[in-house]
Amino acid sequence: MSLKYLVPAVAVVALTSVLSIPASAINSYNATPAPERTEVGALVVQWDNDDNPATPDRIDWMCSGTMVDRDTFLTAAHCTTDWAEGVRFYVSLAQNVQADLDAAALAHPGDPAAVGAAVGVEGIAHNDPAYPGNSADSHDISVVQLPAAALAARWSFTPATLPAAGKLDTLGPRGLDAVPFTVAGYGTQEAVRGPGGQTHPGGGVRMKAPVGFDALNNTWVRLHMTAPQGNGGACYGDSGGPNFAVIDGKRTLVATTITGDGPCYATNVSYRLDAPTARAFMSPFVALP
Repeated sequence: MSLKYLVPAVAVVALTSVLSIPASAINSYNATPAPERTEVGALVVQWDNDDNPATPDRIDWMCSGTMVDRDTFLTAAHCTTDWAEGVRFYVSLAQNVQADLDAAALAHPGDPAAVGAAVGVEGIAHNDPAYPGNSADSHDISVVQLPAAALAARWSFTPATLPAAGKLDTLGPRGLDAVPFTVAGYGTQEAVRGPGGQTHPGGGVRMKAPVGFDALNNTWVRLHMTAPQGNGGACYGDSGGPNFAVIDGKRTLVATTITGDGPCYATNVSYRLDAPTARAFMSPFVALP
């Protein structure tokens, strides 16, 4: 595999991973808008991209994530680490964060902080200190703590339900084959060939797509995203975004998108939230089942 699914086509950030290319978008095939998934949000980042304090910072959406209680946004550590000093993180729960960014940039030219305040709520990121870990367990998980009152004043949402410890192990591969999975996020589309080579169009709009179970190990769940089986999948910008499964009749946030194949056609590799290390990291921030 390649680097993690992180960077939208509009951003320029160099990151490496013990795994593969970061996931950043929902594929165009078998995907639909997800206005009802109000707990799913976009991570917007303001950063200094030229080491010159006299020039304005850059601001853009970078990753996806999910509200897991009234003030905790769950995402991937590779989305919130390795930034220049002074980086600021905002969370938007809007359906179309790209449109909001475009409008705010016109209203506040040269003022990225005003753009950030217009499109999102600012928070403080906390990364798993063991990140980047290794291929067996990357510890690629983080949260952004947000002011609950500011969020509630702007958006209405019901936090996602987290899984009980070891829930995917309890179901096992045979049981998981029968479970409906859905991936959601703001990422770009699968690779498209053009005169200049491959591009990943789109992104910045909350989408969802069905995915199918592939494989399970101690910290990862791999999901099929191949079109002939009726599946869609994640791509660049979907990193940190949710992988839901309907378990015991309830939509449950079982994993977060981390990586997959570079063209975004085949496999979504997601970090299990029912695994011991993920639960150990989350426990100070959110009540776990």
